[in-house]
Amino acid sequence: MTFVEAGAAAIAAGIDDMYEAFLAGDRPRFDAHLHADVTTWETHLPGPLRTREQLDAYRDQRDAASQRPRLAVLAARDKRVDVWGEVGVARYVLVAQAHAEQAPQFTRVTDVLRRIDGRWLIVHHHAELLHDPVEAT
Repeated sequence: MTFVEAGAAAIAAGIDDMYEAFLAGDRPRFDAHLHADVTTWETHLPGPLRTREQLDAYRDQRDAASQRPRLAVLAARDKRVDVWGEVGVARYVLVAQAHAEQAPQFTRVTDVLRRIDGRWLIVHHHAELLHDPVEAT
């Protein structure tokens, strides 16, 4: 396996582990995939969160208000990962579903990662909720 292939595989596995950690309620494990200076831009968040401190404050407030999503499914599908040296970009569709009877929600995601001390960390996360499920196909 080449360096590029190994990097792409490691990034894909890290993304899967991050969402598995979310489902398990394991915030430290989830956060282990994020760079300390990660920026987070998601359509459902209150504006772009430009620092990890802002992300943590948002999550703390959300969780204190019992607003943390409770999901049965949270999975990245149709992953496409490219690696250029110590930088990687992952694009995928995130599928979220609270329970089997509910229609899933689809979000188009782009993550930019840097390889730091042998670990791939997300430095920028951009997510756009898709209002038309056809857009996810």
